[in-house]
Amino acid sequence: MLNVLCVVLCPHPCFLGPGQPCDCLPPLRAAAEQLRQKDLRISQLQADLRRPPPAPAQPPEPEALPTIYVVTPTYARLVQKAELVRLSQTLSLVPRLHWLLVEDAEGPTPLVSGLLAASGLLFTHLAVLTPKAQRLREGEPGWVRPRGVEQRNRALDWLRRGGGAVGGEKDPPPAGTRGVVYFADDDNTYSRELFEEMRWTRGVSVWPVGLVGGLRFEGPRVQDGRVVGFHTAWEPNRPFPVDMAGFAVALPLLLAKPNAQFDATAPRGHLESSLLSHLVDPKDLEPRAANCTRVLVWHTRTEKPKMKQEEQLQRQGRGSDPAVEV
Repeated sequence: MLNVLCVVLCPHPCFLGPGQPCDCLPPLRAAAEQLRQKDLRISQLQADLRRPPPAPAQPPEPEALPTIYVVTPTYARLVQKAELVRLSQTLSLVPRLHWLLVEDAEGPTPLVSGLLAASGLLFTHLAVLTPKAQRLREGEPGWVRPRGVEQRNRALDWLRRGGGAVGGEKDPPPAGTRGVVYFADDDNTYSRELFEEMRWTRGVSVWPVGLVGGLRFEGPRVQDGRVVGFHTAWEPNRPFPVDMAGFAVALPLLLAKPNAQFDATAPRGHLESSLLSHLVDPKDLEPRAANCTRVLVWHTRTEKPKMKQEEQLQRQGRGSDPAVEV
């Protein structure tokens, strides 16, 4: 019988005498095993196709996320509302966010109060006037004096001790709250991805900032997952040569360092360092944004509107209706 099978199946049939083993059996058995394995694999694939696809991974519920506290100083000017509308609509895309908007004013203004109320955001409205000695004088360039210092420090005071809110949430976060604090000026442009990059900050996280310092971008240089230097052109030996938009601080760290704040007397370009030097060593900075290779925030500035026609109409008593909020 074996010889008959060999004649039928083997490409090189052997003709052995009765009782002699057929030397075609090993390859035949190997071929049969290969066919069996293929049939088994096909059955497995068919079973996989019939099985329903796995449910997609669900993101954490917003209540489980650390809160991002966004601190924004703002001051009255023609483009103020436009800037704040743009920023508020970006922030509205970010879950678990608390906006600390601090006016450079003696008290809340109707424009800012109304914008916050309409934003749909969780917010705290604060106000503190910059002392006259710290204000820019007529004709001075913006870089001569640090701006927004009193306002950012007022937000830090509220986070630590509360009090003084003129609108929105009155009470600071309770002890043990997980969160991160970010200083977001109202004239920058932010990708919503940036806020998810910073959300799980343990100490101080950092990333590049585009269109700043006379460069396409400034930011940390990273090697083996650690910050080893900074890409910057101006005064690179500053303790922390980073832009205000280029870092975030874990809330527990800020609360544990009650004396950490911005110094209004800091030399030009050292305002960020005046805070960060109280909080962390440069070697312990946490690089984000793909090891600081992605730009997710841009240091943009809105051009100051030219009001020649408005001024001419005002001289003629035909100026724009001041009751219309711009």
